[in-house]
Amino acid sequence: MFFDHATITLRSGRGGDGAVSFRREKYVPDGGPDGGDGGDGGSIILRATERKTTLIDFRFKHHFSAENGENGRKRRQNGKKGADLILELPLGTLVYEQQDQRLICDLTEDGQEVRLLEGGRGGRGNVHFKNSVRQAPNFARAGGEGEELEVRLELKLIADVGLVGLPNAGKSSLLARFSNARPKIADYAFTTLEPQLGIVEAFEKSFVMADLPGLIEGAAEGAGLGHDFLRHTARCRLLLHVLDAAPAEGEPSPRAAYELIEKELRHYDEELGQRTRWLVLNKADLLDAEARASLEAEFKDLDRPIFWTSAASGEGLDELRNQIMEKLPEIPELIQKEEVDSDWRLYRFVEEERFRIERVDGEVQVRGKWIEGLVRSINFNDVESFHYFQRQIKEKGLNDALMAAGVKEGEWIDVAGAEFQFVPGDAPKRIFENWTPDDKA
Repeated sequence: MFFDHATITLRSGRGGDGAVSFRREKYVPDGGPDGGDGGDGGSIILRATERKTTLIDFRFKHHFSAENGENGRKRRQNGKKGADLILELPLGTLVYEQQDQRLICDLTEDGQEVRLLEGGRGGRGNVHFKNSVRQAPNFARAGGEGEELEVRLELKLIADVGLVGLPNAGKSSLLARFSNARPKIADYAFTTLEPQLGIVEAFEKSFVMADLPGLIEGAAEGAGLGHDFLRHTARCRLLLHVLDAAPAEGEPSPRAAYELIEKELRHYDEELGQRTRWLVLNKADLLDAEARASLEAEFKDLDRPIFWTSAASGEGLDELRNQIMEKLPEIPELIQKEEVDSDWRLYRFVEEERFRIERVDGEVQVRGKWIEGLVRSINFNDVESFHYFQRQIKEKGLNDALMAAGVKEGEWIDVAGAEFQFVPGDAPKRIFENWTPDDKA
């Protein structure tokens, strides 16, 4: 089954926490801290591969996460780095940021990789916080949180040759005769409801041919398969316009069918009107020589190569395939990369949000990645650890920000889940054991 669009949520791994540990060995006095560092979280990497031709892997699963880093351990043992998550995508996949539809990357080359989300950094163990004054630090740093991003994937097939035409023109039959592809073939219109790819081989050479679902009038505005089909023509080097040379009663004549398809191509993208196109008059076995000459004369004004073929009898197939093999190298590749948003900077440095102050139901709350990580790292029952916490929030400007926000002396503050009583001009004073919810009233 063919899927050419999907919306998924990605999350890189969280960094492991640093360890709080002290060396304790017999006959080794004053061993000191020996807590190891946490491992970095895994990153999210997108990789283009020619082995995939559809986004079906994302039909049912929409959330993907890289591995978290391991926590540090005693004896200065660092935690293991979280494994990166590599998502393989077919060539021609466009990746958009879902929130504001910015184009992040365009994957067009086999093996192309984009490191989309970096994993969180591992926290430092307590061994790093030892100094001449603080001999036994009883705290470590928590690992950094991973990043999360919702993206939209859109596939534009990359094929050398694309078969276009009205429904029931015989495109699927031609693809089946040319290649090892086995598209659905029947004697009614709209048999093909999704693009089909096949590899055509001859003379130790090969090219990719795509059978694209039949167009109808108004496709450029979304009628029928509409844009679901048309976007797959954008990266075909050569378009074979397949026409039913012997249409049934009530169906458009070959010339009328040609004009209709040309109109839709130009309406969808003016550049498609300039694309190299050959005419393929299919079902030639149903016409005699006189009828063929009359029909061919109707297209003389186009100055384009015309090929007579019959998927039923095999007439003209070798000639068409050989001409494609010969002329295709002369046709420039049209894998024009979409313009990636210059504001989206991969491997970018983003200043970490330290804190934000909000009032929720009358209560002052302080939240933010930095402050939440700091609170997780602190042992509030240890005096040195608590002093370290006080110095950090004072240096980062939390006290000044609280005063500027109008927080009054003695007012209770929820700092990342920890309760404090504000003392203007100094760090918040933690009330450890001797308070109850009534005290906050």
